[in-house]
Amino acid sequence: MDPELKKILEDQGRAFDEFKTTNEAILKAKAEGKSVLDLEAKLGKIDDALTNMGEMKARLDKVELSNNRKGIIGSDPGDIETEAKQFNLSRKGAGARDEVSVEDYRAYKSSFIDFMRKGAAPMSPDSIKALQAGVDSDGGYLLPPSTVGSVITKVNESSPIRQLASVQMISTEALEGLYDREDASCGWIGETTAPTETNTPTLGKYRVEAFEMYAQPHATQKLLDDAAVDVEAWLAAKVADKFARTEAAAFCVGTGVGQPRGFATYTTAATADATRAWGSLEHINSGANGAFAASSPADVLFDLIGAFKPAYLAGAVWATRREVITAVRKLKEATTNAYMWQPGLQAGQPDRLLGYPIAICADMAALATASLSLALANFRAGYQIVDRTGIRVLRDPYTSKPYVKFYATRRTGGAVLDFEAIKFIRFSA
Repeated sequence: MDPELKKILEDQGRAFDEFKTTNEAILKAKAEGKSVLDLEAKLGKIDDALTNMGEMKARLDKVELSNNRKGIIGSDPGDIETEAKQFNLSRKGAGARDEVSVEDYRAYKSSFIDFMRKGAAPMSPDSIKALQAGVDSDGGYLLPPSTVGSVITKVNESSPIRQLASVQMISTEALEGLYDREDASCGWIGETTAPTETNTPTLGKYRVEAFEMYAQPHATQKLLDDAAVDVEAWLAAKVADKFARTEAAAFCVGTGVGQPRGFATYTTAATADATRAWGSLEHINSGANGAFAASSPADVLFDLIGAFKPAYLAGAVWATRREVITAVRKLKEATTNAYMWQPGLQAGQPDRLLGYPIAICADMAALATASLSLALANFRAGYQIVDRTGIRVLRDPYTSKPYVKFYATRRTGGAVLDFEAIKFIRFSA
């Protein structure tokens, strides 16, 4: 285990012990009518430290996992054959019909770097010919898979919903499928009784469209001319940062108009799965506006878990903001007096609430009256992300001289497919 990760785990365990001790002291002092201002200030600092240590631990877990596994397709610079296969898949997604050989792909990858540095004009005829393997009708070029791999890896590290949801690669503009939610009816019949007609189940249709998002990093031509600059790594970092922040917000609160539909934007109702209209999600009221109920505040957590069909709970995850985690850290189980929030004190283990992992989604609604600030969801079953293969780049050395702009586009979409797999606590009386 990484020494830094080990130290964080030990510090997190000690901090949580101190958190519990301080919180118990506050409860005792309140019961005795004493001032708790100093204790509450101390508890706030410990709470902030626990949150920061949890986030640091999550980042180090990802680094250790990355170091212990083989990278995604195309991440090994020596695996040129695999990269060529992935590149051909991207070209098919962009509409190409022919395939590029391994040698032609090797030439393309080399020429792509020249294209980024110098553009097409100063290049040799062979380099220009090699670039035609990835050219689109509008002059865009597909990123080599190794660069795409770097972008996607960084996006995964920054966008928790992408890691939790179902992700489907498509080569068309949308993913379409059918809902089969109804049962055929049946009945008992006697030997001489004439059968009556039973109902025939109907099918529903869903469609998840891939919308286009973009990044437009720029650099001076002098920087690009510098041989010491790793242009591929620079572009991957810039594009990944833009894509990660854009899609992380969209998968949470996207409107569905020109962008993915966020899971927290659907209509909700305080009715169970058996009676709620398909297309809306269930919520349970917390018992207080913008907060947990003053009496038995944790009951709503058990109520939310109990509202799920057992099959969904196996992969369920809490999704919420940091300030909600601060509130739930103080909640205790009524009979055992045990704290419901528990830190993940082993490498690779996330913090948990009532046994279910917690994902921080900063784009969810802030605590307020009727806010949907805490969800429990099996995102793998409930939320579908679609990616259209390929990331294309246009090079523009003209409109912002002395800068060269790189216009990178990617098409992705998302929507809720199973409306029984995601439920919310609505912070309302």
